[in-house]
Amino acid sequence: MDLLNTLVEKGLRRELPTREEALAVLATSDDELLDVVAAAGKVRRQWFGRRVKLNYLVNLKSGLCPEDCSYCSQRLGSKAEILKYTWLKPDEASQAAAAGVAGGAKRVCLVASGRGPTDRDVERVGKTIEAIKEQNEGIEVCACLGLLSDGQAERLRDAGADAYNHNLNTSEATYEGITKTHTYADRVDTVQKAHAAGLSACSGLIAGMGETDEDLVDVVYALRELDSDSVPVNFLIPFEGTPLAKEWNLTPQRCLRILAMVRFVCPDVEVRIAGGREVHLRSMQPLALNIANSIFLGDYLTSEGQAGQADLDMIADAGFEVEGAGTTTLPAHRADALAAAGAAAGGCGSHASAEGAGCGSQAPAEGGGCGSHAGGGCGPCGGHAAPAAEPVAAEAAATTETVPAANTARTDLVAVRRRGAGTDLAPNA
Repeated sequence: MDLLNTLVEKGLRRELPTREEALAVLATSDDELLDVVAAAGKVRRQWFGRRVKLNYLVNLKSGLCPEDCSYCSQRLGSKAEILKYTWLKPDEASQAAAAGVAGGAKRVCLVASGRGPTDRDVERVGKTIEAIKEQNEGIEVCACLGLLSDGQAERLRDAGADAYNHNLNTSEATYEGITKTHTYADRVDTVQKAHAAGLSACSGLIAGMGETDEDLVDVVYALRELDSDSVPVNFLIPFEGTPLAKEWNLTPQRCLRILAMVRFVCPDVEVRIAGGREVHLRSMQPLALNIANSIFLGDYLTSEGQAGQADLDMIADAGFEVEGAGTTTLPAHRADALAAAGAAAGGCGSHASAEGAGCGSQAPAEGGGCGSHAGGGCGPCGGHAAPAAEPVAAEAAATTETVPAANTARTDLVAVRRRGAGTDLAPNA
């Protein structure tokens, strides 16, 4: 296809596609899907090789959010039966993070529900960052705490944060229909505050909320304009008890086209498959690794994720490798720019290595995750079911479940997290 050849050439040059070209990717047919994946894969390999970065979420404070984000199980008025708890202590959060690091995670994302942190919250999270870094040398930490006030990004940077996550989620035109307690402009402002403080900006989207192709292209173009270093692509998990509980709009094929469009528009950034990949991509997850270069390991914030070992097996079986110690995630031109921005901001928010690698670059000494769509605008809402329920569910699936067609929703795959952070049960990392 001439379209795909053009997009590959532009991606290798870091040239922005036209809106018509981006929309055309979303409009391709199933017969063209493998060609689309292959073309996006050429761009991905140019900038990231066959490496996959692993990220790990720690939900510092779950539920009880005053914001009304329609997609979120932690929102005001949510009837979703999720875990609810107040702030984890620094040693508890560090212990939770260690499970992800042991599983191979390179970045830990610290997420807390709420509109945004108070200064006391920032101090609390700062101590948590220090505890994690003291126990895990070289680990990257991304904070995801909602809307930031003046000076808070700088305080997080000084405490050792490498990055800040705050997603735009959807287009400016449709934002008011999703959330009314804050604005699209509020989110843009927080991403800009993180940038100005020398933190690596992590900002992405949620697909599947009833948006149009034009909305998807709008938000991805906005993310490129904001110059996010990493773009988490979330696929809506329609939690029962939320306003979007019935929004089952995605198929594995649609998800792959969305990821490809993001890669073509943002060729040299870390594209992360975030919340909902297990529910919507299902058996096509390995194919998506040809487009994205980053995933979350194990569980999400309030919903169950694929077991950590299954993630590692999937990466190896698909012919990819986990990004390891001493490897720079971002291409050199982005890593160098980030290191320079951190230095100009007066701190080591980029935590550049001796080789000049920027934030998101250095793996922890023993191996070595950031966010997506929690209340207040942070990480993906994900988790893990209680162990006692797993054999029962597996037995039921083996005896009574009718396997749906590849292009239909699998509502049975949505499970609330019951282990890991905030519980006495070990995570599945």
